[in-house]
Amino acid sequence: MARGKRGRQGNAGRSGRADRARPIADERVDERGEDVAHAPDITDTADSADTTGAADAATGRARGGRTRGRARAGEPVSARVDGGRAELVPDRDRPRGRTLLIDGAPQSHVDLDDPGYLDFSYQRRLGHVADLVGPPGRPIQAVHLGGGAFTLARYIAASRPRSTQQVVEVDGPLVAFVRRELPLESGWRVRVRGGDARAGLGKVPDGWADLIIADVFSGARTPAHLTSAEFLAEARRALRPGGWYAANIADGAPLAHLRAQVATARAVFAETCLTADPAVLRGRRFGNAVLLAGDGALPVAELTRRAASDPHPGRVEHGRALADFTGGARPVSDADATASPAPPPAAFD
Repeated sequence: MARGKRGRQGNAGRSGRADRARPIADERVDERGEDVAHAPDITDTADSADTTGAADAATGRARGGRTRGRARAGEPVSARVDGGRAELVPDRDRPRGRTLLIDGAPQSHVDLDDPGYLDFSYQRRLGHVADLVGPPGRPIQAVHLGGGAFTLARYIAASRPRSTQQVVEVDGPLVAFVRRELPLESGWRVRVRGGDARAGLGKVPDGWADLIIADVFSGARTPAHLTSAEFLAEARRALRPGGWYAANIADGAPLAHLRAQVATARAVFAETCLTADPAVLRGRRFGNAVLLAGDGALPVAELTRRAASDPHPGRVEHGRALADFTGGARPVSDADATASPAPPPAAFD
């Protein structure tokens, strides 16, 4: 597989390889991507599934206080999970790096030695958001809808020590597999809750979160009930004044889903912007876009600079240009919501 360029991830870590067309994880040149494989409707099991980084430390610690993952160099490991067959494949460039696959489709990448490393371009864009949501290094309160291998939760824990985070992931066996093989570090304030993302969001107190990140896929599609104005209103309720909502959205020509998601966010939040590969924004290929929304000013200029300097450059749309991008799309409600489109057959080739 062709390898891409490497770069720096803003304030808090290194970025990864440039990406290639992916239905979920965006434009990877080494044929990898990421989504979170969920089923959308499973009873919430928050009490039984709650975990913390300290609990994960029971698997052992490496020197320097880092937890020791069970996956050893050169040894893929696998398990059956609700979403299919999960496999952790070693990264040949990073001794303790692993790529999570579900039924052969790339889902997440983690480097236990360097949680500030983000391997996929859309995750680097979400990392930029996490960098800019507050002063560098200041602890934040974050909610992650969709867990995967907890890549962004690890990133925030490393770049913003003492942050308090909640992760909502519906696939309980996947959570157990990731915790066993890629444990969270001792002392990280990360709680993992089992259950549906919208139900989990409903349990977050009013005004609690500085940042909510939605990266939720059932197979390769975002469930319909996580695309509506009512869902975004619930996210807005859980945000503190000045907090941000960020979402990974996958779409391709004619971009009807992406345009409708932007229109929906604009109907709920005062400010929005969108970052993606220009080819995705022009509908030339299926890929990822990161939507950012809030009720206060967004760091559009800095996001634009970071997107432009990424190993795989992106473009930021905001204001009138973003309004024009929607093309008259109407906001989505619970009554007419549909799941995001399935990726084309060749998306993972």
